Amino acid sequence: EVTLVESGGGLVQTGGSLRLSCTTSGFDFNRYRLYWVRHVPGQGLLWVSTISADGQFTEYLDLVKGRFTISRDNAKSTLYLEMTDLKPEDSAVYHCSTDSQGNRRGQGTQVTVSS
Repeated sequence: EVTLVESGGGLVQTGGSLRLSCTTSGFDFNRYRLYWVRHVPGQGLLWVSTISADGQFTEYLDLVKGRFTISRDNAKSTLYLEMTDLKPEDSAVYHCSTDSQGNRRGQGTQVTVSS
């Protein structure tokens, strides 16, 4: 059974930072390109970032480029998202996923950025 469990969210002020983690099991982590997506109620899921299986290729939503960094530890089957200079519009539930549409994703972790 594939499991993805996100953690690290919380409440921060504008300009603050958070590091999200996604621990996984049940699939060959090292072979998968992985994603972070976010969900704001009423707005659906929005792709945020992608990382290749070997971690050499990354891609970001323009809105977060330069502020967010995706990374992975294949030895620990764990995905990360380092978020800096957070803005209120970054507030969302963040999910890790094995596809860019978030069809197979974890339960998510709430990020709230206060102004």
